[in-house]
Order: sequence, then C-alpha cells, then structure tokens
Amino acid sequence: MEFDDAAEAYAQHLARVRRLSPATVRAYSADLRDLSATVPDTDVTEVDLEALREWLWRATQRGDARSTLARRTAAARGFFAWAAETGLVAMDPSLRLVAPKRGRTLPQVATADGVRVMLDGLAEGASLGDPVDLRDSAMLEVLYGSAVRVSELTGLDTDDVDFDRATLRVLGKGSKERVVPFGAPARRAVEAYIIRARPALAERTSSPGAGSALFLGTRGARISPRAVYDVVARELGQVLGTSAVGPHALRHSAATHLLDGGADLRAVQEMLGHASLGTTQIYTHVSSERLAATYRLAHPRA
Repeated sequence: MEFDDAAEAYAQHLARVRRLSPATVRAYSADLRDLSATVPDTDVTEVDLEALREWLWRATQRGDARSTLARRTAAARGFFAWAAETGLVAMDPSLRLVAPKRGRTLPQVATADGVRVMLDGLAEGASLGDPVDLRDSAMLEVLYGSAVRVSELTGLDTDDVDFDRATLRVLGKGSKERVVPFGAPARRAVEAYIIRARPALAERTSSPGAGSALFLGTRGARISPRAVYDVVARELGQVLGTSAVGPHALRHSAATHLLDGGADLRAVQEMLGHASLGTTQIYTHVSSERLAATYRLAHPRA
C-alpha cells in the first residue's frame, strides 16, 4: 500500500476506533504528511529506520521545537505499530526511533491585574451595545472565568449554560463531558450577550448549526477557533506585549491564578479536564517561579 493511502487509513482509525479528538487526528495526519514529503511515492513497507531518522534530522535542521519533534516521533511510532498490527508491514521500523527529550517550557501567564484591566476595558466597550463587542467580552470572560479550552468554548450550545448554578457543560478531549464553574462577571457578560447581541448575529445566516451555538461569528454561524484566536491575540496581546498569544494563555493564566489564590491542585485538575495530575503540576512551577521573582525583587537580602 502506498504510504499516503496507509496514512489516510490510520487517520480514520484514530478518529473512528480510538476516538481521538479532531485536533489530535489533524496533528498526527500533518506529521505523517510531512514524513510523506521525505519519502515521496513510497510503499509503506519501504520506509525503514534510516528514513525515519533522516526525517527527524531534517526537522531539527529547520528549527522545529523539541515538543514538535517528540509529537512527530509519537505519530510515526503509533502509525507503524498500527501498520504492523494490521499486516501492512512485517516489522515495525520505528521501534528504535528515539524521541528527543522535551525541555520544560513554562506557559505564558498574564498577571491578575493585567487580565482584570483587559476584561474591564472590554466590558466598558461592550456597554455601548455593539453585538461583536458584547460577544468578545462574554467570550473572554468565559475563557478566563472557566479556564476552558478554545475547542470547548466554540462547541458550547446555549443549553450548556446553567445560569442558576453558574456552570458550563463542556465536551473535552476524548469526548469526555465535565461541568465547570464560572464567575459573576462572566455570567453578566454572557447574559448581556444572549439578550442584546446573539439575536442580531443569528440573523446574519441561514446556517443550520447556528441555531444552538452559544457564540456566533460575524456572519452568524458558530464561531470558529481561528476567530477566537484573533480576538485573544488582539486583546491579551496588549497585556503580554506580543501578538503571538492565543486562548490557551487565558487558560494558563486562570489556572495559575487559582493556585496563587490557594486552590487545591486536584480541584484545578478537575476544572481543567486534565487526565493526569502531572499535567496540572506545571502551574505549580509557574507559581513558584513568580514567587521567586517577587522574592528577588522585594527581599532586602535576596
């Protein structure tokens, strides 16, 4: 079987059998397309360990991050393990493929004061009644107030919001559902958006999916992750001093601020929807480094 055909079959396996998230399937598929460019028009049985090592070496030469190299290694290993199980190859050539060690990269985190100034500014602008401003204010309040992922935010429907309990029902990675709380400012912003802005945006489309979607784009359909990225980059970018920032920075900031305020690590794990407590622990490193930086600046004998 041609490599590209096998890669497409593997992507279908990830989506339908292993039920991985669409984002994970897209990432692995992109990695295998990148490998395909290194071994063009090749039968899957002809790809050996040296070809895989050459592929990773080229990626290092163009400056791919270690995290990207590690993911690509995982994609190749998963693909060839599946190919061996299904009989497409007699031997798995990726068994001795070594993933580079991942360096610990701390996430970008805005200060609590910086986020407050940003959200207060958005609320002030939204008070003038523009539908898009009302939507943007509500979206960023929800992103920070509930620490949800951008995919979870864009997947919200109107009936996923429980205003009485101030909670959201979200569908996370692996199609796992969880309920997360959000604060009073987010509740006020979402209520204002639903009453004053969403009907005006909904009139702009005949899209069948827009009827249930909570957050709508400027053309009235369910808002896309790309549109949310643009809003966050514009607004939070002013706080962090860079436009290279996305919705995950608000999630990082919310988690860090929760731990700074004394929240239990296990509770933060549940709120974020992390499968492993170890994933959540990165935010304790952020808090520790912020403490160390404050100490160095403030203590007379630092």
